[in-house]
Amino acid sequence: MRHRSVADLMTPNAVAVQPGTPIREIARLLDEYDITAVPVVDADERPLGVVSEADLLRRQSSKHGPSTAEAIMSSPAVVARPEWSAVKAARTMEEKKVKRLPVVEGSGRLVGVISRSDLVQLFLRRDRAIQEEVLEDVLTRTLDVAPSAVTVDVADGTVTLSGTLEHRSLIPIAVRLCESVDGVVEVVDRLTFAEDDTAERRERTAEPVPPAGHPPPEGEGA
Repeated sequence: MRHRSVADLMTPNAVAVQPGTPIREIARLLDEYDITAVPVVDADERPLGVVSEADLLRRQSSKHGPSTAEAIMSSPAVVARPEWSAVKAARTMEEKKVKRLPVVEGSGRLVGVISRSDLVQLFLRRDRAIQEEVLEDVLTRTLDVAPSAVTVDVADGTVTLSGTLEHRSLIPIAVRLCESVDGVVEVVDRLTFAEDDTAERRERTAEPVPPAGHPPPEGEGA
């Protein structure tokens, strides 16, 4: 299975400004490119901060002070890496209370921007694509389950698994793997099993308990 990364979802070649860019020019860029924020980068294209519409509005309401990106940007810039998972990017946005992250390569140079709206695309993935990945990647390739053994229904991102697996221990594994597929909102487990291998495992690992009223074996106890 391949989960989409920040590199897959980000907007590459993002619009950026220099620290000295006037706020009027920033406002023009936001309008021209229909975006809500721009990274502020240094001469080496390394992010220093971000100027958002909210930053522009605060400057407009104050009516005083310097009128450049450096003066009004939110800094330091909270950044992401192209190889990050979408989940890691979402968690970073939530923890840092930001709506977008400049994406930087190993040298720290800006290569794109990922926003909340980009992450939302994961949950707009077609049900058919999710069904195919669950059947082909999760069940057939990863768990070696015959396609005829399990029925996979997907509706609005909710995956319903029904059918029979050979071993009981495979059921929670199948559910966890399905939950990790991009676009899956919920997994409904209606699976049954042919053999309860977990019962055998419990019997092998369980310690014998002496019957009530019987003394412990010789040499044990005091």
